[in-house]
Amino acid sequence: MNMRTFVTTILLGLALNVARADDYQLTPIASGLDHPWCIAFLPDGGFLVTELGGSLREISSSLQVGEPIEGVPEVYHRSQGGLFDVLLHPDFAENQTLFLSYAALPAKDNATEILRARYVDGALTSAQVIFTVSPRKPTPVHYGGRMVFLEDGTLLLTTGDGFDFRESSQDLASGLGKVIRIHTDGSAPDDNPFVNTQGALPEVFTYGHRNPQGLVVAADGRVYLNEHGPRGGDETNLLVAGANYGWPAVTFGREYSGGTISPFTEGPRFEPPLNHWTPSIAPSGLAIYEGERFPDWQGDLLVGALVDKEVRRLDLENGEIVAEEALFGDLDRRIRDVRVHDGYIYVVEDGADATIWRIEPAVNLSTVL
Repeated sequence: MNMRTFVTTILLGLALNVARADDYQLTPIASGLDHPWCIAFLPDGGFLVTELGGSLREISSSLQVGEPIEGVPEVYHRSQGGLFDVLLHPDFAENQTLFLSYAALPAKDNATEILRARYVDGALTSAQVIFTVSPRKPTPVHYGGRMVFLEDGTLLLTTGDGFDFRESSQDLASGLGKVIRIHTDGSAPDDNPFVNTQGALPEVFTYGHRNPQGLVVAADGRVYLNEHGPRGGDETNLLVAGANYGWPAVTFGREYSGGTISPFTEGPRFEPPLNHWTPSIAPSGLAIYEGERFPDWQGDLLVGALVDKEVRRLDLENGEIVAEEALFGDLDRRIRDVRVHDGYIYVVEDGADATIWRIEPAVNLSTVL
């Protein structure tokens, strides 16, 4: 363990506390959803939500839950597989273009895939697969599947290691266990870090990941990522183009049996995590708070926790995580996604009959703000 990680771990252990329920209020905005995975906000005030089983729905600005949208491809829905992210094009208001990530069939040869389509009159049209992770795999787990746009208009996609193929995370010829960077037509940008590396996939942006399911870009352009460890060793990482994040050569986690994966937690070739969790919290969606309604949280990371059934606020100061706070534990539900929109925080429950919540300042705080 390097000194930065050691000090951060000690500080987090001392600083972890729980936000009082009277600091905020929880407002349900959609319910009865079946394993929702992601939400994306529409220009008209509504939003789209994906359900793992393969449905994409629109929630109107009046908070009416629509029927499944036509034109969504059939997905491989088993275990962790299904429909993952929906991401709107930066110019969605003009071109109605969006992107879906999902587990693509067939079952015994599946892969994380991206579809580009136009959302017109309540249906998807002009659908085209622009990227498929290679190699394909038979396992129904560890897909990654989070997407985000960078300021330059390129798109990032996280991919998992497929569980049984974790060594592929260190192989630049494999798309497993990576963050991929592409143009909106699926082609690799000329300035990707491994474009001129013999044998490497030109789409690879970073590597050495296990199962990253949280991804966010801050206003200053920094990109943060969450990823699941095995038994412990969950991580939050700051992405640097071309960097190796170590899995499975270095890890704070252990096998589910309790055995050793690697005797090393760091090495000169590997980028250290900003922080890590043991035992695991199972980090899911990731957001950064850049709004006015919760000024004390400005610039902080918000991490969904599936196991701990809460959101973790990571206090970022000068690029370092100096404290950690547990939020919204009164929901007592697994948290799949966290988003920030118009200064509000949106939390997506995992599971059947799930609810999407908007987090607002409590009345006594809002009068001051």
